[in-house]
Amino acid sequence: MKNQNSLLTKAAFLSVSFVLTSAYAIQGALPQLRDALGVSQTQAEYLATTPSFMVMFFVIASPIISRLFKLSDKRMIQIGLTIVGIAGLVPFFISNYWVILVSRLALGIGLGLYNSQAIALISIWYQGNTRSQMLGWRAAAEQLGQAGTLLVAGFLLTFGWHSSFLVYALAFAALVFFSLRVPDTDEVQLEEETDAEDSQPNKTNYPEKVSPMVYVLAAFAFFLVVDFVGMENRFSSIAVAINGSQYHGASMFLSLMLIGATLGGLTYGWIQEKLGFGTVYLGLGLMALSSFMFGFAGDNFVVMVIGLLLIGFPLQLVSPLIFNQLPNLAPLKWQSMATSLVLIGFNLGAFLSPSVAELINHLFGKPNEGLALATPFPVYGIILLVIAAGIYGYKKVSTSKS
Repeated sequence: MKNQNSLLTKAAFLSVSFVLTSAYAIQGALPQLRDALGVSQTQAEYLATTPSFMVMFFVIASPIISRLFKLSDKRMIQIGLTIVGIAGLVPFFISNYWVILVSRLALGIGLGLYNSQAIALISIWYQGNTRSQMLGWRAAAEQLGQAGTLLVAGFLLTFGWHSSFLVYALAFAALVFFSLRVPDTDEVQLEEETDAEDSQPNKTNYPEKVSPMVYVLAAFAFFLVVDFVGMENRFSSIAVAINGSQYHGASMFLSLMLIGATLGGLTYGWIQEKLGFGTVYLGLGLMALSSFMFGFAGDNFVVMVIGLLLIGFPLQLVSPLIFNQLPNLAPLKWQSMATSLVLIGFNLGAFLSPSVAELINHLFGKPNEGLALATPFPVYGIILLVIAAGIYGYKKVSTSKS
């Protein structure tokens, strides 16, 4: 690339991550989609989470497709962004639930084609605090992208729910910026050979085999996103239940929450440098507090909004930490696969969050509508505290043995 430390080059890569979370841009329009299409709450939520289902498969299929058709990383990202732009715009023209659902699956294919490349390259090409900073910026770019697309889609919602899907035209803007600024992979490798020592990718002491902890981190990622995406999905419907059917302000609060998540990503490197592994306890504690506030708010809209706004920041303290552990848990040649496994955890959690939440409602004998949509979140809060206690106990035992 022209210069891997150039702000423009970094911005070009981050623009790709900016689009990665755009599947959730329509969350503010879910009540309107549900009513217009005549579907259930869970079916409406799946319009937001279904792309994650295909992402799971294509983060694994992507390197296979790349090798099979001899496609460079740049070409894979270009193809992925093109599919995102085209598939994302389909619902603007269509009013059939099942056709829209298929287009959302296609959107997930596009996102999955380049998802792991956007993360693994950071772990390979950057080291130490720079890697932590870049992973934090990448997480911030995703959250800023989701916040921005939510705001744009929320504004477009005033012209009807179809118009909300015009937000996916932004994928083409990212495609142009990325294509103009970032050269093909072989050019990158050629230039990297002459870069300064701190720019070379193999300084990390990678282990000889994949650690089982990779699978534990994938399961951890699964649960984090079940809580986070579940809250995002259900907020707009609960807000309508509290404020009336004409309420259209959910997108604004969802965007504000994601700004908090962006701050979490931007400050992750600094906080991790100060607290070290203690960052995970801070993140899990704040996520648990957020879940309790959201779940016990009842018809108190202010308390519910505070709980919503709080959850984004701690998630972005924990998720970069997960990716930052991977270079110590898998050989260099398995880094992309380790990253893909964790991404599967994140995306499987996002995809299944509507069903997990519906199951908890069923177990507690609560209807899957109105204020009862907040039922799962105190359960999530308790699980988060149990996870934090388990991690602390494991670390303490490991330290005493060493």
